[in-house]
Amino acid sequence: MSETYGDLEEATVLVENDDEAVEAEVAAGAPEEDSDPAAETDGEAGEAGEAGEEAPEGDQPAPGSPEAIEEFREALRRAPGEWYVIHSYAGYENRVKQNLETRMTTLNMEEFIFQVEVPMEEVVEIKGGQRKRVKRNKFPGYVLVRMDLTNESWGVVRNTPGVTGFVGNAHEPYPLTLDEVVKILLEEQPEEVSGKQKAPAEVKVLDFEVGDSVTVIDGPFATLQATINEINADSQKVKGLVEIFGRETPVELSFNQIQKNS
Repeated sequence: MSETYGDLEEATVLVENDDEAVEAEVAAGAPEEDSDPAAETDGEAGEAGEAGEEAPEGDQPAPGSPEAIEEFREALRRAPGEWYVIHSYAGYENRVKQNLETRMTTLNMEEFIFQVEVPMEEVVEIKGGQRKRVKRNKFPGYVLVRMDLTNESWGVVRNTPGVTGFVGNAHEPYPLTLDEVVKILLEEQPEEVSGKQKAPAEVKVLDFEVGDSVTVIDGPFATLQATINEINADSQKVKGLVEIFGRETPVELSFNQIQKNS
């Protein structure tokens, strides 16, 4: 009997030891079942990183805001050289720009002449009742040049084909102010900078030329024939000769009072 009890006690001890070993193994394996703290940390860091990547967007100045315009102004201020205005033959502004940019390179003047601009604007031309959206020179007969003024750079610009001179003193032209440059070039910038959704202005294209024969369709001279001898585009009027009682009489007529004879 004593041997039997001894065997039972030994078996009990073994079972208890086995239970403790199992518990120890479970306890040791517990961290494997839980989420990895390092992975959670990395995930949180990734989310924070994504949030950080989006943050700079909020730092960008709003279109047309004082900050956006000030950034544009500051970029102009930091650019080397000053802005000058040169005269050109009307209709040859883009040709002058191309000629001057070519001379800048061939004469190695890139360190003195930096930029040439022909300010443009979008308008809706009205001709013969038809509307057409086009881009045209905003300042006919003028071209803008950013440059360091020296005797050499002055000569390169002045002797460019199509250039008739500088605005200001012939030999000591005065540059535009920074405010003037910002006002002119800001209109050229995309909406993201200027903040303006530009609606093109409507302009009536002249459908008449000096020497044209027209019929007066309105006013006291209606139905009479006239010959145009002067056109004033600003006032939208023409001067012409109308035959009254067998004599040619000069009259002034608005564009909407006459119709071109076919």
